[in-house]
Amino acid sequence: MKEEQLKRAYEDAKAQYASLGVDVDQAIEKLNNLSISIHCWQADDVSGFENPDGELTGGIQATGNYPGKARTIEELRSDFEKVLTLIPGTHRISLHAIYGDFGGEFVDRDQIEPKHFQSWIDWAKKVGVKLDFNCTLFSHPKGESGYMISHFDPEIREFWKEHLRRCRRIAAEIGRQQGDPCIHNIWFPDGEKDKTVSRFAHRQLMKEALDDVFTEKISTDYLKDCVECKLFGIGSESYVVGSHEFYMGYAVKNNMMLTLDAGHFHPTESIADKISSMLLFVPELNLHVSRPERWDSDHVVILSDELLALTQEIVRSGHADRVHVGLDYFDASINRLGAYIVGIRATQKAMLQALLEPTRQLREFELQDKNFQRLAYLEELKSMPWNAVYNYYCQQQNVPVGDAYIQDVQEYEDQVTSKRV
Repeated sequence: MKEEQLKRAYEDAKAQYASLGVDVDQAIEKLNNLSISIHCWQADDVSGFENPDGELTGGIQATGNYPGKARTIEELRSDFEKVLTLIPGTHRISLHAIYGDFGGEFVDRDQIEPKHFQSWIDWAKKVGVKLDFNCTLFSHPKGESGYMISHFDPEIREFWKEHLRRCRRIAAEIGRQQGDPCIHNIWFPDGEKDKTVSRFAHRQLMKEALDDVFTEKISTDYLKDCVECKLFGIGSESYVVGSHEFYMGYAVKNNMMLTLDAGHFHPTESIADKISSMLLFVPELNLHVSRPERWDSDHVVILSDELLALTQEIVRSGHADRVHVGLDYFDASINRLGAYIVGIRATQKAMLQALLEPTRQLREFELQDKNFQRLAYLEELKSMPWNAVYNYYCQQQNVPVGDAYIQDVQEYEDQVTSKRV
């Protein structure tokens, strides 16, 4: 689409939204301030660099074998740099602990240090992104039983507590050097495939272990810890220690951030409705945007009703500044960079639609008991020209408009990823 056509379509859309009392320019500005935390593990199928040939265990599974996955830190960073040229806005990169720069040597997880991530910090500064962090609590011999930080063996619990301590220090150093708090996400896959009698005992051990780790106080100027729940996992279908109730209670009691993952609940349960409740009791929320298909399958995020409901609740709450948005999916069956672009753009498009909603007017309808008018507005909004606004935003940000990014991804595959054999 030519520049004048984009501009004309944008001006028409702007006028239509103005008639509803919506400031389109303000919506674009707010969208531009949305820094999505982009997950590193889509590009390499969650292999990492601790032991790239290791088998995924502990509730993690990547399906597919599309050629061209990143095999080294250099390839992973190259892929990120390409992705950043195809999406508007300024974003963050979320690292797992197994993605350290270990120099080809094996460093066990209770021995990792900030120095193993210094090259990531330097790279992030160079390309203009901030970093977030995740302790890696899966795919390790000390987790083969299904229990880790809630294991009955104190030596195994201590190993994972030490890993968690070190990850917090690494994240804090990242936050210190980048001048912005690093969000450190904690997800323990502890659980069991079949029935267990010792549910209380394992949860008590997990609580005591977390309490012990968090006795080390680190400034929130550098580090923001968050805990993430799960309904079930591969190999923990019957019982997950860190359930929603467990971590909701833990986060509320300790006044800390809670992570809600779109794939970690019952298939018919939306996390959108949880946002307004949890914001009343925790200081901030961290969202992992994913797409479950029948189970927590981490499909590529698309522009769906569920995603739109999520972004609407963020905006409608009036506390968008307390909600952090990150992606969490990995599809090895398609072009991995294409998967990034589709998911990131879908999340932005959903957020834009939410920002273009006349929320004040809709609330007025509710106060006046004009429920027909509210419903009519919500229906009419579905066919409003929000995409003309997004296309204009992309054009202003000098990134491909519409489907033009598809050719860029294909060219990168032809020239770069297809040669990774």
